[in-house]
Amino acid sequence: MSVSGLSGSGFKSIGVIGAGAFGAALACAAARAGRHVGLWGRDATAMAELAQTRRLPRLDGVGLPEAIHPTADLAEAARADALILAVPTQALRDVCGRLAGTVAANTPLILAAKGIERSSGEFVSQIAAEILPGCVPAVLSGPGFAADIAKAYPTALTLACADGSLGERLARTIGSPTFRLYHTDDMRGVEIGGAAKNVLAIAAGIAAGRGFGESTVAALLARSFAELTRFGLAFGARPETLAGLSGLGDLILTGTSSRSRNRRFGEELGKGIGLETAIADVGLAEGVWTAPILARMAADRHVDMPIATAVAALVAGKASVDQAIKQLLSRPPRAE
Repeated sequence: MSVSGLSGSGFKSIGVIGAGAFGAALACAAARAGRHVGLWGRDATAMAELAQTRRLPRLDGVGLPEAIHPTADLAEAARADALILAVPTQALRDVCGRLAGTVAANTPLILAAKGIERSSGEFVSQIAAEILPGCVPAVLSGPGFAADIAKAYPTALTLACADGSLGERLARTIGSPTFRLYHTDDMRGVEIGGAAKNVLAIAAGIAAGRGFGESTVAALLARSFAELTRFGLAFGARPETLAGLSGLGDLILTGTSSRSRNRRFGEELGKGIGLETAIADVGLAEGVWTAPILARMAADRHVDMPIATAVAALVAGKASVDQAIKQLLSRPPRAE
């Protein structure tokens, strides 16, 4: 793995597909790196307002750099040299379908979604390759909150691409001194870290919400990392990827901070708030979608993941919070 972002040039224009908090933050990062950025959102009214106010209310009012052009015209945004797809995993297939016939062949697609498609069990790079076979997928993941990236706080993520040379060019294209991108060709490892950590962060939130101390949460996260590692190795990921930014690093951030929607969602459940109320209060955390398919894929490969399985049972309505906590905290130790 190597790092880029301190020098070098790449693609001149970037299209960011998805104008949510994370998409807008990545657009800001690309603009700071000197790129012309088209930021696409579905809501034409909201995009017109953003173009006028140049303020991002979901990111503490951060100003939109002049190099960013908000648009509701998908074809316009897709004409960029490279695209960042910053949409939820469960919406990725639909967005890729809308891009088909619009995006040019060989266009790099930087996939910023973190999850596994629940209907197919496919990772994000598999979805993109299936729907847009002429494009070249890369995966961006790691411990970076949208607001921190938008405010140019020092942040480091991993960008994975099977073509190592292209991965390095992409990292240089959107990287900067405050947005350091380590590039690797271990796409599956980066995808698994980003998907599994959301589920495991819900478990950490449940324990914290129930009132257990930080020692309990630390132990739970350590055991969660063991689960993430077992799952990753079963799917061909490299140990060093899982122990890096996009695995352990993202698990630490997401599992310990209440700024994380998945952690906060778990806290609500741990306090005894029902699933539907938690969704209404916090929003639908990506880990809720990922948990059932993650647990099923683990079972299919005989990977021991009791923490992820407990979260899956809880969000599927097959276990109560008390039953889930018993599963999370009462399992006998096992040798590694």
